[in-house]
Amino acid sequence: MPGDYGIGNMGEGTRRFIDLIAQAGFAFWQICPVGPTGYGDSPYQSFSTHAGNAYLIDLAELRDAGLIADAELDPLRAINGAYVDYGELYQRFWPIARKAAANYASRGFPQMGRRSFEEFCSENGHWLDAYALFMALKELHGGRPWHQWDEAFKDYGQAKNCALPDVVAERTRQKIYQYWFFSQWERLHDYARSRNVGIIGDIPIFVAHDSADVWQNKEVFRIEADGRLQVSAGVPPDYFSEFGQYWGNPLYDWEHLAKTDYTWWKRRFESSMKLFDAIRLDHFRAFSSFWEIPGSAQDARTGRWVKGPAMHFFDSIYKALPSVRIIAEDLGYIDEDVYKLRIDSGLPGMKVIQFGFGHDANNVNLPHFYPFNSVVYTGTHDNDTTRGWLSRVDSHIAGKLRDYFDCGNLDSAWPLVRAAFLSVSRLAVVPAQDIINLGSEARMNTPGVASGNWKWRLSPVQIDEFAAMVPKLSALHAISDRTGRLTQTHYSVSP
Repeated sequence: MPGDYGIGNMGEGTRRFIDLIAQAGFAFWQICPVGPTGYGDSPYQSFSTHAGNAYLIDLAELRDAGLIADAELDPLRAINGAYVDYGELYQRFWPIARKAAANYASRGFPQMGRRSFEEFCSENGHWLDAYALFMALKELHGGRPWHQWDEAFKDYGQAKNCALPDVVAERTRQKIYQYWFFSQWERLHDYARSRNVGIIGDIPIFVAHDSADVWQNKEVFRIEADGRLQVSAGVPPDYFSEFGQYWGNPLYDWEHLAKTDYTWWKRRFESSMKLFDAIRLDHFRAFSSFWEIPGSAQDARTGRWVKGPAMHFFDSIYKALPSVRIIAEDLGYIDEDVYKLRIDSGLPGMKVIQFGFGHDANNVNLPHFYPFNSVVYTGTHDNDTTRGWLSRVDSHIAGKLRDYFDCGNLDSAWPLVRAAFLSVSRLAVVPAQDIINLGSEARMNTPGVASGNWKWRLSPVQIDEFAAMVPKLSALHAISDRTGRLTQTHYSVSP
């Protein structure tokens, strides 16, 4: 989102975007995970599955509350805002946040949301205490991952009694940041709902090795006593990478999780259900079978397929959380067992129009083959933008695209956008980049590439271009009868 402080936040720029998508007729806004990011700045490698990313806090609200002076925001205003510069953001954001937190604490923690600071800390103590201490100890250890900390702090049960002054102060600051984040998120979510826009969030199936989740709940994960990975998550060689992807995320001890009736996972879903109206469940296929890679491997080619918890997991989740609304991210290598699990779980899967051309031979991603219980995308955050993709397809695929979409030039994403709307899929999702027809310069992520990702932002000019598309988008909603008229009987996103 556009904004003045180096990265989009929960302030004015995001509210304007919500206004525009509401005017255009959209019922949902889908986003990537909103947790605090670690190395590589990926939202899929977060320090916590429950916490919010403090970078997304609207600092203008803290200024208006008198916690920081306007001039103190100048270092953030000086960052080049065309893309997110995470290095500069890190250097300039945290001194401002720390000063605001100190002023907030000195005033006795005044209420800034629906509940007081003390009530927020009590309600979220099951994850907040460990996360705040984790971040404080990470600061103490110069940012190193927890399994490289001093022995006295590698175990949460022992470390939670730490009384070092610097750690205690940082732990309080981290709780303040989370209070601000969730207070602002609740208001933003209410704002979206008031305009009949729901938010689709994202649950990455795996969590970061260097996270409060693993540090606090070692028994849930397959790691050695000293914290090293026994095995890693990833995917075999595929369309995106000839070496596969070695993610470095610990795999779950599904036997332990089953014995505890998946309590850890249920709490994770509960946290997401407080934030979002529906959830994209990342890497759904791993609940059927997952690619297990030796922890010491150099890449993903030496992995093997291992059976996941399948319907036993989903039966337990549905029983505990009957109102959960899930979209299954069922991309990648899909075998008969994965297909059956998605059918048995009742979840809508994903279809990506780009994958209908040159990606596979069975044509399941061509729009006229989509089943109703699916969610269609022109592309995802892992794809090039549609215009960027069109600009580099080979001549054979280009000819097929021209014939299929009955278009002369391949310089616009709109034939694919229109096909998504006119498909029978129960929900159509279009990246903002495709709506305003941006090229590869606006790509969000390239899988398997460790740096240079997650930087793209909508500029103020591009927001104006988006606004100019509202009449065309409204007309497309009407033409395809995606007006919400059938929502109650046909289009709810639920099992």
